Amino acid sequence: MIAPDNPMYEPERWFNEKVAEKCVGALKRNGFAAYYAKTRDEARKIVLDAIPAGASVGIGGSVTVRDLGIHQALKERGNPVYDHWDASLSPAEKAVARDNQVKADVFLSSTNALTMDGALVNTDGSGNRVASMIFGPKISVVVCGYNKMVPDLRAAVQRIRRFAAPVNYRRLNASAPCVEGGDCKACEPKSCRITTIIEAKPAAKAEFVVVIVGEKLGY
Repeated sequence: MIAPDNPMYEPERWFNEKVAEKCVGALKRNGFAAYYAKTRDEARKIVLDAIPAGASVGIGGSVTVRDLGIHQALKERGNPVYDHWDASLSPAEKAVARDNQVKADVFLSSTNALTMDGALVNTDGSGNRVASMIFGPKISVVVCGYNKMVPDLRAAVQRIRRFAAPVNYRRLNASAPCVEGGDCKACEPKSCRITTIIEAKPAAKAEFVVVIVGEKLGY
Protein backbone atom coordinates (compact mmCIF):
# COMPACT_ATOMS: atom_id res chain seq x y z
CA MET A 1 0.00 0.00 0.00
CA ILE A 2 1.29 3.48 -0.86
CA ALA A 3 2.05 5.54 2.24
CA PRO A 4 -0.78 8.12 2.31
CA ASP A 5 1.22 11.06 3.67
CA ASN A 6 4.64 10.46 2.14
CA PRO A 7 5.29 13.05 -0.63
CA MET A 8 7.85 10.69 -2.20
CA TYR A 9 4.97 8.57 -3.47
CA GLU A 10 2.92 11.44 -4.92
CA PRO A 11 4.06 10.74 -8.53
CA GLU A 12 2.96 7.11 -8.19
CA ARG A 13 -0.41 8.15 -6.79
CA TRP A 14 -0.79 10.63 -9.65
CA PHE A 15 0.04 7.95 -12.24
CA ASN A 16 -2.35 5.38 -10.76
CA GLU A 17 -5.15 7.95 -10.65
CA LYS A 18 -4.68 8.92 -14.30
CA VAL A 19 -4.71 5.28 -15.41
CA ALA A 20 -7.75 4.56 -13.24
CA GLU A 21 -9.64 7.54 -14.68
CA LYS A 22 -9.14 6.17 -18.20
CA CYS A 23 -10.40 2.78 -17.05
CA VAL A 24 -13.43 4.40 -15.39
CA GLY A 25 -14.24 6.09 -18.70
CA ALA A 26 -14.08 2.77 -20.55
CA LEU A 27 -16.31 1.10 -17.95
CA LYS A 28 -18.91 3.85 -18.30
CA ARG A 29 -18.93 3.45 -22.09
CA ASN A 30 -19.65 -0.24 -21.49
CA GLY A 31 -22.71 0.54 -19.39
CA PHE A 32 -21.22 0.17 -15.92
CA ALA A 33 -21.64 2.75 -13.14
CA ALA A 34 -17.94 3.35 -12.49
CA TYR A 35 -16.08 5.37 -9.86
CA TYR A 36 -12.54 6.12 -8.74
CA ALA A 37 -11.89 6.37 -5.00
CA LYS A 38 -8.55 7.74 -3.84
CA THR A 39 -8.65 5.88 -0.53
CA ARG A 40 -10.23 2.79 0.99
CA ASP A 41 -12.43 5.02 3.16
CA GLU A 42 -13.84 6.72 0.05
CA ALA A 43 -14.33 3.33 -1.59
CA ARG A 44 -16.17 1.94 1.44
CA LYS A 45 -18.58 4.89 1.38
CA ILE A 46 -19.27 4.54 -2.36
CA VAL A 47 -19.97 0.82 -1.99
CA LEU A 48 -22.24 1.25 1.02
CA ASP A 49 -24.14 4.07 -0.73
CA ALA A 50 -24.66 1.79 -3.74
CA ILE A 51 -26.32 -0.91 -1.61
CA PRO A 52 -29.88 -0.06 -0.53
CA ALA A 53 -30.69 -0.19 3.18
CA GLY A 54 -32.37 -3.49 3.98
CA ALA A 55 -31.30 -5.18 0.73
CA SER A 56 -29.98 -8.71 1.07
CA VAL A 57 -26.33 -8.96 0.05
CA GLY A 58 -24.37 -11.96 -1.17
CA ILE A 59 -20.61 -11.65 -0.76
CA GLY A 60 -18.26 -13.62 -2.99
CA GLY A 61 -14.88 -14.90 -1.92
CA SER A 62 -12.88 -11.66 -1.79
CA VAL A 63 -9.91 -10.52 0.27
CA THR A 64 -10.56 -6.97 -0.95
CA VAL A 65 -14.08 -6.82 0.50
CA ARG A 66 -12.76 -8.02 3.86
CA ASP A 67 -9.80 -5.60 3.69
CA LEU A 68 -12.29 -2.75 3.39
CA GLY A 69 -14.48 -4.05 6.24
CA ILE A 70 -17.61 -3.76 4.09
CA HIS A 71 -18.99 -7.13 5.16
CA GLN A 72 -19.01 -6.07 8.80
CA ALA A 73 -20.39 -2.60 8.02
CA LEU A 74 -23.31 -4.17 6.17
CA LYS A 75 -24.12 -6.49 9.06
CA GLU A 76 -23.98 -3.60 11.53
CA ARG A 77 -26.28 -1.58 9.27
CA GLY A 78 -28.83 -4.37 9.31
CA ASN A 79 -28.52 -5.72 5.78
CA PRO A 80 -29.07 -9.49 5.57
CA VAL A 81 -25.66 -10.82 4.50
CA TYR A 82 -24.85 -14.19 2.90
CA ASP A 83 -21.14 -14.71 3.47
CA HIS A 84 -19.70 -18.21 3.10
CA TRP A 85 -16.37 -16.97 4.51
CA ASP A 86 -18.04 -16.44 7.91
CA ALA A 87 -15.99 -18.67 10.22
CA SER A 88 -18.95 -19.11 12.59
CA LEU A 89 -20.90 -21.06 9.95
CA SER A 90 -20.96 -24.83 9.70
CA PRO A 91 -20.10 -26.44 6.34
CA ALA A 92 -23.82 -26.95 5.70
CA GLU A 93 -24.56 -23.29 6.53
CA LYS A 94 -21.76 -22.16 4.22
CA ALA A 95 -23.34 -24.15 1.39
CA VAL A 96 -26.68 -22.45 2.07
CA ALA A 97 -24.94 -19.04 2.06
CA ARG A 98 -23.48 -19.79 -1.39
CA ASP A 99 -26.92 -20.73 -2.70
CA ASN A 100 -28.48 -17.59 -1.22
CA GLN A 101 -25.86 -15.37 -2.87
CA VAL A 102 -27.43 -16.07 -6.26
CA LYS A 103 -30.86 -15.12 -4.89
CA ALA A 104 -29.79 -11.96 -3.04
CA ASP A 105 -30.80 -8.42 -4.00
CA VAL A 106 -27.15 -7.37 -4.33
CA PHE A 107 -23.95 -9.27 -5.06
CA LEU A 108 -20.67 -7.82 -3.77
CA SER A 109 -17.22 -8.98 -4.80
CA SER A 110 -13.91 -7.96 -6.30
CA THR A 111 -12.47 -8.97 -9.66
CA ASN A 112 -9.33 -10.89 -10.59
CA ALA A 113 -8.46 -8.43 -13.35
CA LEU A 114 -9.83 -5.28 -14.96
CA THR A 115 -8.74 -4.35 -18.48
CA MET A 116 -8.16 -0.82 -19.70
CA ASP A 117 -11.02 -1.17 -22.19
CA GLY A 118 -13.43 -1.88 -19.32
CA ALA A 119 -13.75 -5.67 -19.13
CA LEU A 120 -13.85 -7.70 -15.90
CA VAL A 121 -12.03 -11.04 -16.07
CA ASN A 122 -12.49 -13.70 -13.38
CA THR A 123 -11.61 -17.33 -12.81
CA ASP A 124 -13.45 -19.62 -10.38
CA GLY A 125 -13.30 -23.20 -9.26
CA SER A 126 -16.97 -23.72 -8.38
CA GLY A 127 -18.47 -20.79 -10.29
CA ASN A 128 -20.65 -19.36 -7.51
CA ARG A 129 -18.89 -15.98 -7.65
CA VAL A 130 -18.92 -15.47 -11.40
CA ALA A 131 -22.50 -16.76 -11.67
CA SER A 132 -23.78 -14.15 -9.20
CA MET A 133 -21.76 -11.39 -10.86
CA ILE A 134 -23.46 -12.12 -14.17
CA PHE A 135 -27.00 -13.20 -13.26
CA GLY A 136 -29.38 -13.44 -10.32
CA PRO A 137 -29.00 -10.39 -8.06
CA LYS A 138 -30.32 -7.28 -9.80
CA ILE A 139 -27.37 -5.21 -8.56
CA SER A 140 -23.71 -6.22 -8.74
CA VAL A 141 -21.03 -4.20 -6.97
CA VAL A 142 -17.35 -4.82 -7.69
CA VAL A 143 -14.55 -3.05 -5.83
CA CYS A 144 -10.86 -3.47 -6.65
CA GLY A 145 -7.49 -1.88 -6.00
CA TYR A 146 -5.46 -0.26 -8.77
CA ASN A 147 -3.26 -3.37 -8.72
CA LYS A 148 -5.99 -5.32 -10.57
CA MET A 149 -5.83 -3.07 -13.68
CA VAL A 150 -4.15 -4.63 -16.74
CA PRO A 151 -3.69 -3.50 -20.36
CA ASP A 152 -5.81 -6.14 -22.11
CA LEU A 153 -7.40 -9.60 -21.99
CA ARG A 154 -4.10 -11.39 -22.56
CA ALA A 155 -2.57 -9.59 -19.58
CA ALA A 156 -5.70 -10.34 -17.52
CA VAL A 157 -5.37 -14.09 -18.06
CA GLN A 158 -1.64 -13.92 -17.33
CA ARG A 159 -2.30 -12.03 -14.10
CA ILE A 160 -4.75 -14.68 -12.97
CA ARG A 161 -2.58 -17.67 -13.89
CA ARG A 162 0.77 -16.27 -12.76
CA PHE A 163 -0.30 -14.36 -9.64
CA ALA A 164 -3.91 -14.42 -8.45
CA ALA A 165 -4.40 -18.19 -8.72
CA PRO A 166 -1.18 -19.32 -6.98
CA VAL A 167 -1.53 -16.71 -4.24
CA ASN A 168 -5.13 -17.70 -3.55
CA TYR A 169 -4.30 -21.41 -3.57
CA ARG A 170 -1.49 -20.68 -1.14
CA ARG A 171 -3.99 -18.85 1.09
CA LEU A 172 -6.24 -21.91 0.97
CA ASN A 173 -3.34 -24.33 1.53
CA ALA A 174 -4.44 -26.02 -1.69
CA SER A 175 -2.23 -28.13 -3.91
CA ALA A 176 -1.74 -26.96 -7.50
CA PRO A 177 1.30 -26.82 -9.83
CA CYS A 178 1.23 -23.01 -9.91
CA VAL A 179 1.78 -22.85 -6.15
CA GLU A 180 5.18 -24.45 -6.67
CA GLY A 181 5.99 -22.38 -9.74
CA GLY A 182 4.89 -25.08 -12.18
CA ASP A 183 2.94 -24.87 -15.41
CA CYS A 184 -0.81 -24.47 -14.85
CA LYS A 185 -1.38 -26.69 -17.90
CA ALA A 186 -0.16 -29.59 -15.76
CA CYS A 187 -2.94 -29.03 -13.21
CA GLU A 188 -4.96 -32.28 -13.07
CA PRO A 189 -7.75 -32.23 -12.17
CA LYS A 190 -8.13 -28.57 -13.06
CA SER A 191 -8.43 -26.18 -10.12
CA CYS A 192 -9.28 -23.11 -12.24
CA ARG A 193 -12.38 -24.39 -14.02
CA ILE A 194 -14.42 -21.38 -15.14
CA THR A 195 -13.19 -18.13 -16.67
CA THR A 196 -15.59 -15.30 -17.52
CA ILE A 197 -15.14 -12.05 -19.40
CA ILE A 198 -17.75 -9.37 -18.67
CA GLU A 199 -17.32 -6.90 -21.52
CA ALA A 200 -20.38 -4.78 -20.72
CA LYS A 201 -23.13 -4.56 -18.10
CA PRO A 202 -25.09 -7.82 -18.26
CA ALA A 203 -28.56 -7.23 -19.69
CA ALA A 204 -30.37 -8.79 -16.71
CA LYS A 205 -28.70 -6.44 -14.22
CA ALA A 206 -30.51 -3.28 -13.15
CA GLU A 207 -27.15 -1.83 -12.12
CA PHE A 208 -23.53 -2.92 -12.14
CA VAL A 209 -21.20 -0.73 -10.04
CA VAL A 210 -17.41 -0.87 -10.33
CA VAL A 211 -15.20 1.03 -7.88
CA ILE A 212 -11.46 1.33 -8.52
CA VAL A 213 -9.44 2.26 -5.44
CA GLY A 214 -6.14 4.16 -5.45
CA GLU A 215 -4.64 1.63 -3.05
CA LYS A 216 -3.33 -1.89 -3.42
CA LEU A 217 -6.04 -4.28 -2.26
CA GLY A 218 -6.45 -8.04 -2.37
CA TYR A 219 -4.85 -10.42 -4.86
